[in-house]
Amino acid sequence: MSAEEELVVGVGSGTETTDMVLNIGPQHPSTHGVLRLRLRLDGERVTECEPIIGYMHRGAEKLYEVRDYRQIMLLANRHDWLSAFSSELGVALAAERLAEIEVPERAVWLRMALAEMNRVLNHLMFLGSYPLEIGAITPMFYAFTEREVLQAVFEEASGGRIHYMYNCVGGLKQDVPSGWEDRARTALDDVEHGMKRMDKMVRHNEIFAARTKGVGVLDKDTAAAYGVSGPVARGSGLDFDLRRDEPYLAYGELDVPVVLHEGGDCYARFMCLLDQVQTSIGLARTCLDRAAAIDGPVNVRLPKIFKPKAGATYVWTENPLGVNGYYLVSQGDKTPYRLKLRSASYSNVQALTRLMTGCLIPDMIAILGSMFFVVGDIDK
Repeated sequence: MSAEEELVVGVGSGTETTDMVLNIGPQHPSTHGVLRLRLRLDGERVTECEPIIGYMHRGAEKLYEVRDYRQIMLLANRHDWLSAFSSELGVALAAERLAEIEVPERAVWLRMALAEMNRVLNHLMFLGSYPLEIGAITPMFYAFTEREVLQAVFEEASGGRIHYMYNCVGGLKQDVPSGWEDRARTALDDVEHGMKRMDKMVRHNEIFAARTKGVGVLDKDTAAAYGVSGPVARGSGLDFDLRRDEPYLAYGELDVPVVLHEGGDCYARFMCLLDQVQTSIGLARTCLDRAAAIDGPVNVRLPKIFKPKAGATYVWTENPLGVNGYYLVSQGDKTPYRLKLRSASYSNVQALTRLMTGCLIPDMIAILGSMFFVVGDIDK
């Protein structure tokens, strides 16, 4: 049989069946960006899945090498456009560690408050889009209603709605407006109240449960072997969260509740995301209270041309989608010699090769969406 001929894989009711190779994407509305999946099918069952990436590659890691430490923030907040503030924060922390800069205490607590609100914004997008992918449109309207409340708070503080450019080496670009902490608390109260209808709609919904329970089961050991992190890993019972286990900023002073679900299926991953919104709202409130009680600057005055000393450092943070790592190498110049990213989505999407094998075509989109990735974060 030639390589071009199909392989006979089975006989059913006297009729031979053959493999079919099907491409999902690279322009498919359920892939959270330009991703391609190459599937081999036996009838309607997937026998092999190969994620093919690179369609959105912008070469961000090389662009870092020709941008100064102010300009690289603009690049950092774009690879995962749903976690822009958190991605900026990781780069700033790496540069500050390398330059041995101590950030003012007020900036630390404001950064944490904004990072937790950014986590809520990220999760709301997936909480709305995932049900949409499997046939439910109303949660998308609910999620975007709550997102707008928080986006208004972010816009007031930073001037941006998606790409904030609010972090800088040494703290925050500027202090928040007067009374902002109170308005942020009100926004969090509104989102918390609005999430009750989202919870009521999906948590015990029989149709949603039928499409997600027992589908795409990722066990704890497999998750760890693939380097899966964040809500996807914690949905498999993998008890790991850098905010608690290796605290950065001032997370070590807080009791960080880690949301775990043991099911490992699409339902467990979604519920982990849903429950985590509540914990992040609580953490954000605490950080706002601590920030409001502190007077002082929110940044360190730096030279016009910032040049950290030569050396290397590695910083990792608990981004909304999982663990992001930043390996920064400096040769004492105004631009990084190297800035290597370890993005959560890149590691998480690898597990699709295991999760898709043996599933049915109708379950394929349900599994794909439950991995909660951004393709720009994969391709960088």
